Amino acid sequence: MKARSTLRRTWLHCLLVVCTLGLSALAVAHHSFAMFDSGNQQRLVGTVTQFDWTNPHIYIELDAADPSGEIKHWTIECANISILSRLGWKFNILKPGDMITIVVAPLRNGEPGALLKQLMLSDGSKWGNGAPAGPPTIDIETGEKLDG
Repeated sequence: MKARSTLRRTWLHCLLVVCTLGLSALAVAHHSFAMFDSGNQQRLVGTVTQFDWTNPHIYIELDAADPSGEIKHWTIECANISILSRLGWKFNILKPGDMITIVVAPLRNGEPGALLKQLMLSDGSKWGNGAPAGPPTIDIETGEKLDG
C-alpha cells in the first residue's frame, strides 16, 4: 500500500513539473518581439484614431504616412498598463485626434503594425515604452540614425 502511495505522489509531482514547464514556455513565447524588425526602425507622424488602455498590451491606432508617403492605418503595440504607469503614462495621455510622432519597430511581414519604441506628444514631451521594448535607434525629431 505504501508503494502505491509513493508511486502516485511521484506521478503527481512529474505531472506538476511537466505542466509548469509547458505553461512557462507559453509565457516566454507571448513576450517575444521576433515579429518586429527592431533593426529597421521608422519614424511616423500621424493622428491617433483610438487609444486602448488595456491588458495585456496597450494599443495606439494611428493614421500616418508610411516611408513612401502613403497614408495607412497603423496598429502600434505598447507595453502593459503596469510598465507604462511606472513611466508616468496615464489612461488619458492620448485621445482620438491627437497628433503624435513615434519611433517604431515595424512588423517584419510589411503590414502596418509595429512595436512602440518612443512617443512624442504635440507639446514636445517624450515617452518611452519600457525596457523590454528597447530604446529607439533613430531620433524621434529628425528620423536620423542615433550614434552608438
